[in-house]
Amino acid sequence: MSRNSIILLPKNKKLLQAVGENIKLARLRRKLTMDQVSERAGISRPTLSSLEKGSPSISLGIILQVLVVLGLEKDILLLADDDVLGRKIQDADLTVKERGPKNTKK
Repeated sequence: MSRNSIILLPKNKKLLQAVGENIKLARLRRKLTMDQVSERAGISRPTLSSLEKGSPSISLGIILQVLVVLGLEKDILLLADDDVLGRKIQDADLTVKERGPKNTKK
């Protein structure tokens, strides 16, 4: 196994594959070839292919470049947009216990 390999649970792999498939469908709806999108995004064709297959090694920056080419860059703002759990924690106003004073030896 390589040093930089990313291990994902099967359900998380499926999520990445769904994202890749959505990007592929957006490209096809616009009647753009892989060569056109990869050239406009400044990435290689194999990188675009990996993105469309849901590879976990593709950076968020590359995904953003492809979304810009497809005119979908604002969709990246939808990531973690509806943070229900985070809001519940915030609303519960959970407090962190403060540390007591340090004991200083004389």
